[in-house]
Amino acid sequence: MRKGIFHLATGTALALALSVSTASAQKKYDTGASDTEIKIGQTVPFSGPASAYATLGKGQAAYFRMINEQEGGVNGRKINLIQYDDAYSPPKAVEQVRKLVESDEVLLTFQIIGTPSNAAVQKYLNSKKVPQLFAATGASKFTDPKNFPWTLGFNPNYFVEGRIYGQYILKEHPNAKIGVLYQNDDLGKDYLNGLKAGLGDKAAKMIVAEASYEVSDPTIDSQVLKIRDAGADLFFSATTPKQAAQAIKKNFEIGWKPVHILDINATSVNAVMLPAGAEASKGVISVNYGKDPMDPTWKDDPGMKKYFAFMEKYYPEGDKYSSFNAYAYSTAQLMVHVLKQCGDNLTRENVMKQATNLKNVVLDLALPGIVGNTTPNDYRVNKQLQMMRFNGERWELFGPIIEDKGAAG
Repeated sequence: MRKGIFHLATGTALALALSVSTASAQKKYDTGASDTEIKIGQTVPFSGPASAYATLGKGQAAYFRMINEQEGGVNGRKINLIQYDDAYSPPKAVEQVRKLVESDEVLLTFQIIGTPSNAAVQKYLNSKKVPQLFAATGASKFTDPKNFPWTLGFNPNYFVEGRIYGQYILKEHPNAKIGVLYQNDDLGKDYLNGLKAGLGDKAAKMIVAEASYEVSDPTIDSQVLKIRDAGADLFFSATTPKQAAQAIKKNFEIGWKPVHILDINATSVNAVMLPAGAEASKGVISVNYGKDPMDPTWKDDPGMKKYFAFMEKYYPEGDKYSSFNAYAYSTAQLMVHVLKQCGDNLTRENVMKQATNLKNVVLDLALPGIVGNTTPNDYRVNKQLQMMRFNGERWELFGPIIEDKGAAG
């Protein structure tokens, strides 16, 4: 009898051991992940020349707070978002990202904001094999799996967006004399090169002036005057919010009324268009891939209703009509999607595997027909855009969905 009990006990113990072993085998963690927590790191320009973007970080923190409260986190693990101010300063970004990786020991970085900050930390994060996920920039170097396999940008590729503008100009304004104002970094240069690619062999003749500025420049008045004086009648502004608003305002002040195309990064109504002046901003053209909270077209849209409910409860101090906050909502939603796809395999390698194998992901605020797809060879999340024009109060979409399948830069 005792022998039988011994065998039973041994068998039970063995079964329990196998059960624990199997459970352990199913759960895989890297630094920053555990049974209870997923640590994510981010730097945000809460201060400095690009502080208009501060609301992005606030909105994203609010979204993760909602997921933690309403769903208990992701697969039973609370999201711990650690944020630091980098003031849109590359040296500061390096300092803060090192702190996130080496002191806070985050699993990944998420939505580091701005081309300069992301560029400053890209080599470091790739050398450490820490995911640089959904970087808030569309510069081509952030969708380059061959050279930077641990970096994945979120924004539409600036080169591709610039190419779309070039193609639009050839079709709608084939005789235009183009002047380009651009930020003197990867953001501005990618837009300029993309525009030239879209114009093709007509670029040299059509572009009559190029003027760059530094992020730290107090104004861009002299650059605008240079472009006007060169005889430009189409103004392409490859800028961030502060300089975009300054350019719109300056054009209006001097009575210059060129066709005005503005990059997607600077299309916030409340941070750019209205501060520059409703009348001054009227007629400006850009692109979008997401629903505008100000557009009454979406007032009964289920996704927009979810967004407004989120803003009311979790970020009431934020501007619910801001495209920046809609962007924050969408990027955080995509991050949660990837983490859910990871299941119990929360290794950095698997995070990248899931992020680079997105299949027709539809976000709440994506325009109808626009889906997110990535592959290990194409890291671009957003490759579809639609043209839009500012009517003095809000943006109005026009034309078909444009999908660019060409090279990313």
